[in-house]
Amino acid sequence: MSGTSEGPRAPAGTSPDAVPAPVTERHSVAARTVPPSAADPAATELRDHRAAFNAATLPMAVVDGRGHVVRANDALGGLLGTTPGSLAERQASELVDLASDDRTWHAYREVLQGRRSRFRCTRRLKHPDGRTLWAEVTVVPMTGTSAAEPARVLLTVADISDRRELQDRLRHLQMHDPVTRLPNRTLFFERLSVALETPPYQDDSMLPRHGRIGLVYLDLDGFKAVNDTLGHRIGDRLLAAVAGRLTDCAESDASRNVGGSRLVARMGGDEFAILVEDSGGTEALTELARSVLAALQHPFDLAGQRLSVSASIGVVERPVAGTSPTGLMQAADTTLYWAKADGRARWTLFDPERNAHRMTRQALSSTLRPAVERGEFTLEYQPLVGMADGVVRGVEALVRWNHPQFGVLSPNRFVGIAEEDGSIVQLGRWVLRTACRQARRWQLDHPDEPALFISVNVAVRQVWDSDLVADVAQILNETGLAPGLLQLELTESAVMGSGGRPLRALQALSDMGVRIAIDDFGTGYSNLAYLSRLPVSVLKLDGAFVKGFRYEDGTHPSPADETIVEAMVQLAHRLGLTVTAECVETAGQAERLRRIGCDTGQGWLYSRAVAPERIAALITARPGAG
Repeated sequence: MSGTSEGPRAPAGTSPDAVPAPVTERHSVAARTVPPSAADPAATELRDHRAAFNAATLPMAVVDGRGHVVRANDALGGLLGTTPGSLAERQASELVDLASDDRTWHAYREVLQGRRSRFRCTRRLKHPDGRTLWAEVTVVPMTGTSAAEPARVLLTVADISDRRELQDRLRHLQMHDPVTRLPNRTLFFERLSVALETPPYQDDSMLPRHGRIGLVYLDLDGFKAVNDTLGHRIGDRLLAAVAGRLTDCAESDASRNVGGSRLVARMGGDEFAILVEDSGGTEALTELARSVLAALQHPFDLAGQRLSVSASIGVVERPVAGTSPTGLMQAADTTLYWAKADGRARWTLFDPERNAHRMTRQALSSTLRPAVERGEFTLEYQPLVGMADGVVRGVEALVRWNHPQFGVLSPNRFVGIAEEDGSIVQLGRWVLRTACRQARRWQLDHPDEPALFISVNVAVRQVWDSDLVADVAQILNETGLAPGLLQLELTESAVMGSGGRPLRALQALSDMGVRIAIDDFGTGYSNLAYLSRLPVSVLKLDGAFVKGFRYEDGTHPSPADETIVEAMVQLAHRLGLTVTAECVETAGQAERLRRIGCDTGQGWLYSRAVAPERIAALITARPGAG
């Protein structure tokens, strides 16, 4: 090894004898060979961004603060069927339909003006080749712009047609009945809600329209029997066949009558509905209902089976304004019920007056039980007068309901409802206790006067659903009223054919000393021979018989009626029964009834039903009183 040091080595690939260039020269060469990106990174980044923007498969456009397209990429041009350059300076809102409704337009402008960070919507676009496509449009502010640059936003348009088509297919399955292929209950209510929410103006240039909506609501009569006997497969085929005929009826109706669309829907089970928008009136709707009945009258031939069905149809027609889906359906359901109650295989038009009566019944039924506890019931008393001497022998207790909404109600307004829902047991027990307590009070207040008996009406359900004998015994014991001063009135139809528990109850009450009276005699079985085998002591002749004894409009009483009543009274007396005539209104009636042998009378001739204080006055006014 030499003792001298080595100098710098030549770069590989050069001659060892080559003279190296000066350092300053090498640096200048390096400077001349530096790529532009090293000199201006921002320019490179901008170039990359533009390249990515143009190459992106997601359709995009840069939009300035005025809503004009600054630049668009190839994907957006392809989506809209044009070149990107042709989109420059176009209003972005026109390209993707952002101005067609106020809500979308307002949200879009909010992003343009920097008052909202993001906006997204779904739009239906038309391609130049005629195709319809669904797009999801998103608008977001762009970052990185300088203060000197106007604000810009990035608009992206994603083609979601395939996804939308899948959603539409799923929605169709969700909104249609698989058996009949008709719209189902969910879609029906959706369409109904939209129809009722439609504004009364179609556009600013048109006069307001006073739209009406109609509904034909039907239920197949006897379909359950088909399912039960032939099976659900045949039942489903029958439903599908019915759906076809209903659709034909709706289409024929639409061709005959100018108006809105008809929607035929299966509401569930064997119930169907035809919704008529812009209804032409009840006459057109009832004609549609008649055509449905006629179409269903023809037998169905299904899998070798020849089947016949009918339908009960409720028809409702109302103005759109002020009508709710719930209210319309309640009216339709009620009217359908009327059609069934009226005999089936028919259509019935909604009747506001009939519905008001139903609503009143519902209101009374829902408040009847609490009314007893709230003390809303009172008793009035109508005298029972001896026809021979005019002396008050007893009184009938008549219940009144002081209803907070409907005022004072007579028994014929609520007793039938109470019998239906069973509240008559609770109400009847209250009436019995109150009447016996009042009769005992009169007795104690007027000890020197003959005691009045008290007559109380008893419903047949009280005999079946309660221990009437125990109730009577307990109340008589509580009040101190003698059993002989209590008379229980039952209707003729309730007593006739009595056996088992009712007969045992009547016999036990009679053995106790309580009198049993048959009310409204002559309107039911009128079998006096059968009555002789029951523990009955009093007959109360129905007012319809008594009415024939008065002069009206210058005509004389019917001799035949008088003969019939006289025969009934005589036979009753032979059976050991006393007879009371109801609804005595004139002195002439009273005289003729007295002459044929009636024992007591009751009616306006003597007194209307009055408060307890008035009865006390009648007691003191009796002949020989005091």
